[in-house]
Amino acid sequence: MEFVLDVLGNREVYSLGIHDSVTEAARQMAFRQVGAILVLDHGELKGLFSERDLLSRVVAEGRDPDFTLVSEVMTTDVVAIDETSSVQHAAELMRLYGFRHLPVVRGQMALGMISMRDLLPLAVEAAIAGSAVRSYS
Repeated sequence: MEFVLDVLGNREVYSLGIHDSVTEAARQMAFRQVGAILVLDHGELKGLFSERDLLSRVVAEGRDPDFTLVSEVMTTDVVAIDETSSVQHAAELMRLYGFRHLPVVRGQMALGMISMRDLLPLAVEAAIAGSAVRSYS
């Protein structure tokens, strides 16, 4: 069984502070080529800012991204997963809630984030391994 921490590996934690602007968030996400970024306050997870947040809470509402704080428009009811949880549990949470990104935490401290893109190769690998041992009678 694989664990969330195994998938996360030694990746850098991509994050912003609660006082950063939406423009800075968009720049960081574009530079890092990610669809969501963690919002932290002294390492503690406060929210998540995603492409969906940008579209629905900034662009659609006509807010100025230079003068809108990420903390004003981020998703705050974030579901996170503990580093010791299984990859299967992470996939179940993502499916259940319709998430594409899932923060990984140790207590209240954010360690990073995994995405559906991270889990897809594992699912394909498991499906291939499963099909190799099936018996068709």
